[in-house]
Amino acid sequence: MLRPQDTATRETKRLDGIWAFRLDTDSRGRADSWYAAPLPDAGEMAVPASFNDVSADAAVRDYVGDVWYQRTVRVPRGWAGQRVVLHFESATHRATVWVDDHEVTSHEGGYTPFEADVTELVTPGSEVRVTACVNNSLSFQTIPPGVIEQTPAGPAQRYWHDFFNYAGLHRSVWLTARPQAHLTDITVVTDYAGTTGSVRYTVEADAADGLEVRTVLRDATGTEVATGSGAAGTLTVPDVTLWQPGRGYLYALEVRLVRGDEVHDSYVQTVGIRTVEVRGAEFLINGEPFYFKGFGKHEDIPVTGKGHDNAWMVHDFRLFGWIGANSFRTSHYPYSEDVLDHCDRHGIVVIDETAAVGLNMGLGGGIFGSQGYTTFSPETVNDTTQQVHAQAIRELVARDKNHPCVVLWSIANEPESDTQGAEDYFRPLFDVAREADPTRPVGFVNVMLAPYGKCRVSQFGDVLMLNRYYGWYVNTGDLANAEIAWRTELEGWASENKPIIITEYGADTLTGLHAVAPQPWDEEYQIAYLEMNHRVFDSIPAVVGEHVWNFADFQTTPGIMRVDGNKKGVFTRERDPKSAAFYLRKRWREDA
Repeated sequence: MLRPQDTATRETKRLDGIWAFRLDTDSRGRADSWYAAPLPDAGEMAVPASFNDVSADAAVRDYVGDVWYQRTVRVPRGWAGQRVVLHFESATHRATVWVDDHEVTSHEGGYTPFEADVTELVTPGSEVRVTACVNNSLSFQTIPPGVIEQTPAGPAQRYWHDFFNYAGLHRSVWLTARPQAHLTDITVVTDYAGTTGSVRYTVEADAADGLEVRTVLRDATGTEVATGSGAAGTLTVPDVTLWQPGRGYLYALEVRLVRGDEVHDSYVQTVGIRTVEVRGAEFLINGEPFYFKGFGKHEDIPVTGKGHDNAWMVHDFRLFGWIGANSFRTSHYPYSEDVLDHCDRHGIVVIDETAAVGLNMGLGGGIFGSQGYTTFSPETVNDTTQQVHAQAIRELVARDKNHPCVVLWSIANEPESDTQGAEDYFRPLFDVAREADPTRPVGFVNVMLAPYGKCRVSQFGDVLMLNRYYGWYVNTGDLANAEIAWRTELEGWASENKPIIITEYGADTLTGLHAVAPQPWDEEYQIAYLEMNHRVFDSIPAVVGEHVWNFADFQTTPGIMRVDGNKKGVFTRERDPKSAAFYLRKRWREDA
């Protein structure tokens, strides 16, 4: 699936803005055919945005079930004779879509795109009604998982990911036009030897009998550097400029579907020429050891929730530059494609993660409340869940495979990984990831409940990614013993001879809280905690990265350990720096 794009043969119309919106509290919408007429008793909702906080209503914020979005759109009259496609960048966590009275598509999975060809249902120059029924409920057969429990007050959604279950149309919706004969997919794989680069491409098309594929590669100045023909081939790039961390140099690959000199379709795919390799305990980009400096992050901003906002995006990455970060993980779901495009342009390295968070019933107690479930069983996380998870991996790779910024796939965050059930569940999923993309390393994020010597899933990963909170959740306030315990465990992992990325370490911190003798929750303790961790990392050569949890404070489900969300941010939710931000700037920037 190609993302909507304006080219010489394609045109797009973005449907962002104010949509009619309604909760379906009695689950009547489908039976009463709300899609077949203007949405009854509707309010307004911004797209893109999470619906939860926009309405300033607790009943909306905590709502679980179907919500309905609707708007009318005029199909441009110039689209006559074209294929007209309705494209959703995401709908969290699933959606069914109608055009006028016709159901056109359904999709499971809250963070990857889907679309429907609606050519036969629309007339260029006329209006059509677009309706989306979005559902945010979670079960043991969804990614991420959850369960709806029956309580004395009624059904209640429980989930085990430590961030708020924001939902809705978080990213742009598009109406697009493309030719009858059109390109459907492009895959690029890059390499280089000395000063010569190579771009291997494969192209897929529809209704293209008798047509030929031609390719043109241009550098950042627009100068043509290579050409090719055929649905697959390799372009040679002399005097190549590599895509590098901190310098996101991009070429533009124009792919054309032609008959003679007549162009039937064209699409431009940006290309960053670089290599990624794991060699022993080293992580190499362009053959050079790379050290990850940055954060776990969230798509989480006031009012908008997980809705994509370009101003916040640009501001966040300006703060990345200020603090000296070079990378982050899309914890714990695929981020907006606009984010990855930005990282491509600016040389920001990305660990790309699926939405498989919460596959661990052992993470009960203080954060989520004890729940008494078994993680892997026929009644909980089972073969159906595994199939949904596999599809989530395939859709993530299909969407993001051409982004040079993406150097590592993470197929899950903090799952149960110390049992036979976990080993049986994850073994085939690593195969799915490698079949979908044999060019990048694959890993998952290990949790403290499966320490060195007990994890049965880390054997499948190319890279070890560890979330550890010595000095916070364990050895709380006792950094001396935390340092001893942490170094002892990390030395064990280092014997595996794989690169180790510390994907989470952090301490909740209330901005403005200070103490002469550092104590948990004050700003001085956050710095002392980070300093302890860094002494451990710096003593273990196999450690190739440090991602502080978290870039900024973020919202979570309510709990006695969460006061207005998770406060482990180095910045507040509004992006004001805590004292730790200035400490990290000195560690990460040579010029600070």
